[in-house]
Amino acid sequence: MGKFTWGDAVRIRADAPTHLRPGALASVYDVSEGESRAGENFASFPPGTVYSIEYGDSSSVEIHEDYLESPDERD
Repeated sequence: MGKFTWGDAVRIRADAPTHLRPGALASVYDVSEGESRAGENFASFPPGTVYSIEYGDSSSVEIHEDYLESPDERD
């Protein structure tokens, strides 16, 4: 089971790749794990949960849970 669920606020970890906008806040709108990860789209991700998140400017991206943290977590 993933760390986050639909509607959760998340922060992109500081060590995430630049294109994922490290430090940015976003909201989870889809969670893909286990059997729901089937398909070409998820082949580039390591095992684990992948989230679809939306940034405040309404753009979105799929991101592995390793690059997400709770907005109140500190490095």
